[in-house]
Amino acid sequence: MRNWFNIILLSFLLSFAWGAEKVEATPQISAAAAIVMDAQTGEVLYQKNAFQQKAPASTTKILTAILAIESGFLDEIVTVSENAAAIGEASLHLKPGDQLLLRELVWGALLKSGNDACVAIAEFLTPSEIEFVGLMNLKAQLLGAFQTTFYNSNGLPHPYHLTTAYDLAIITRYALQNSTFRDMVATRSYRIKWLNSEKTLFVKNTNRLLWSYPEITGVKTGTTIQAGKCLVASALYGQLHLIAVVLDSRNRYEDAYRLLKYGIKIKEIQVYAK
Repeated sequence: MRNWFNIILLSFLLSFAWGAEKVEATPQISAAAAIVMDAQTGEVLYQKNAFQQKAPASTTKILTAILAIESGFLDEIVTVSENAAAIGEASLHLKPGDQLLLRELVWGALLKSGNDACVAIAEFLTPSEIEFVGLMNLKAQLLGAFQTTFYNSNGLPHPYHLTTAYDLAIITRYALQNSTFRDMVATRSYRIKWLNSEKTLFVKNTNRLLWSYPEITGVKTGTTIQAGKCLVASALYGQLHLIAVVLDSRNRYEDAYRLLKYGIKIKEIQVYAK
């Protein structure tokens, strides 16, 4: 009898306003694929094509960054190779022979979305970027991201560099358990310092939600022609931590924030329905 009461109550709450807003039965978003996940439990609160493989663009860097952080070498000196310095698109404008702490390169990868920084990280931690990507794919498999196949460390276009909204959510859920990662992705701006010159670079977080809503805690944008506009976002509402992933979106910030709000209302309904 209690179960039937809970079902009726849940239907009632979904049909009428919760507070001043109505809970959408299906959030209206432009993203081709999306998911909302409880960062603490892994519960999926909403999904749209979340298990379809998509190009992730620079959201790839979430995995690159957490592997670098977990290496234990953040305060070691990295010398930039010619190969890393030659990487184009979004970059820190690294030059061959530049020396920076690994920590600074991680900042550059997460906030500035530096593609060159990711290759420098990969070449420092392993003999080559290819071998580092092997570690990325192994880590993804260990986390349960079984539909993830990465071919580079930064998310630059490759026909087989693919993941899913679900896989990105569980990778992000894992990364957010690390306090260094959490602090970095929640930071709005940072000044990167070089060791063998007086050069510095002031970088701003590319995640605009951080500048608009105090509850936002991260994490990473991504954009390529192949992938479209992508965003992994996280938010903290009291004790509840949520992750939203949107891939190939026309308005990634609006989509992600709408999904996060939807997620918190679903969690509120679950509490009242118990």
